[in-house]
Amino acid sequence: MSIAGRPIGRGHPPYLIAEMSGNHNGDLSRALALVEAAKEAGADAVKLQTYTADTITIAHDGPGFRLEGGLWGGRTLHDLYREAHTPWEWHAPLFERARSLGLTIFSSPFDETAIELLEDLDAPAFKIASFELIDLPLIRRAARSGRPLIISTGLATLGEIEEAVAAAGDVPLALLHCVSGYPTPPEDCNLRTIPHLAECFSGVAAGLSDHSQGIAVPVAAAVMGATVIEKHFTLSRADGGVDSAFSLEPAEFRAMADAVRTATAAMGRVDYGVKPSEAGGRDYRRSLYVVADVEAGEPLTAANVRSIRPGFGMAPKHLPDVLGRRAVRRLNRGEPLGWDMLTPAPEGPHG
Repeated sequence: MSIAGRPIGRGHPPYLIAEMSGNHNGDLSRALALVEAAKEAGADAVKLQTYTADTITIAHDGPGFRLEGGLWGGRTLHDLYREAHTPWEWHAPLFERARSLGLTIFSSPFDETAIELLEDLDAPAFKIASFELIDLPLIRRAARSGRPLIISTGLATLGEIEEAVAAAGDVPLALLHCVSGYPTPPEDCNLRTIPHLAECFSGVAAGLSDHSQGIAVPVAAAVMGATVIEKHFTLSRADGGVDSAFSLEPAEFRAMADAVRTATAAMGRVDYGVKPSEAGGRDYRRSLYVVADVEAGEPLTAANVRSIRPGFGMAPKHLPDVLGRRAVRRLNRGEPLGWDMLTPAPEGPHG
């Protein structure tokens, strides 16, 4: 698949998405600064979330509408989403700023009106959030646009993922392994799921939407074959924000981007040959050398021939074959040993 002309998949560096989420803290100037910082930090794309508190939930304090435990414990859903949402009138200036920087920008729509807004802005892709994976009508509506879809799989069973993939139809698709724990402890990440997703869903790009702290998990995901990596992004965790606790600051995102791309390049292929960087190293492997002067006709012994560095003599494996043979000329200490310096091996009992 590709997004805005950037190919995504094996053979390409992982596609790195900086997730702004609600880390703009209700300030458009901060949101614009986040876009600029994402570009500087090495992101391939910056992602928004497109909803209002009233399109994602309702103002209600009944059972289930107030969060228990975790980062947002005690808050109602409506209150949390009212704080975290990105106002729709911000979308156009954010898209304009990203495009002026050469940075891809798209969003997670949470209902049909959000999709319509993003279509009007010519978003090059849609992201379906983990909690919306089971909203098959939403996925079908997003897929009708023909744009690539990225779907996070947090909380989903394999059967639910299969249904979501079927709902997406034939549009280019990426599935992101995701654990919807905020933050996610590393032991819950189970990154071996990434290649399993790729195996289960042929032709689908597999990646990671990460809520862990730090950069170790996304770097490990790159080694496991993740072709897309999404990470929450903030200017400063000290400034607060609904997702700041598991978000990377710009310098950290840059470190992640560099490490992910280095790790991916280092994976390479199965290759036992000599690499360009080690070409000269063969000269310094061990080989057989004369380590004490040997007169013509004298036998070679462990006292005058040894396996040492450098590597311009015979291979060390020949040591048993040369011991006991005689020198055909004077051999000087420090000479690499060669077959032409030795008498032939004695014939065996059968000639």
